[in-house]
Amino acid sequence: MKKQWFPLFALMAACSLQADDKSGEAPKYVNEAPLPENWPAPGPYNQVAEKTYPSYRAAFTNGKGERGAFWTLFMHIKKNDIPMTAPVEMAMTDEDRDGELEQKGMAFLYQNGKVGATGPDGAKVEVRDVPSTKALSYAWQGSDSNKNVAVAREALEAVIEHKGLETKGFRMLGYNGPGTPRDKKTWELQALLE
Repeated sequence: MKKQWFPLFALMAACSLQADDKSGEAPKYVNEAPLPENWPAPGPYNQVAEKTYPSYRAAFTNGKGERGAFWTLFMHIKKNDIPMTAPVEMAMTDEDRDGELEQKGMAFLYQNGKVGATGPDGAKVEVRDVPSTKALSYAWQGSDSNKNVAVAREALEAVIEHKGLETKGFRMLGYNGPGTPRDKKTWELQALLE
């Protein structure tokens, strides 16, 4: 009888896990750039939520290094006069890190599907349209440390297991640039649903 309550208890505990927050203040999104058209706002913070994302256009690069990928994409949007939006999307993998997630690619999202054109832009950037998708999302404010990413992943995986969901990978969304203090940056780790 007691075993039947364990999954529910684990789910409730995971859904209330919080990433490091040393300020003690309630998280508040620092809006630095417009979201893409019809894109949901980040949050709710420190809990798992199911969200629906519209189709969108984005410039992708396979750069693994966060800085190198960022500057490759920044030069692309500057050269093509594409307005900056938030968030920046990072495809995540755990293939080479013993279960820890690491970035395997990055994308800058366009305002809408009418901006720019799809296709390659040089050897390192490809612009493509992405279909609408559903995701389980865990948002937090603070750093994108391995510890905070692990807390978010644990919460997501508890809900995935409890609901018996199928996923097709993880992505992380970063909503703030270098001008925002580290403890005020908003991140979302998402499990993309089949």
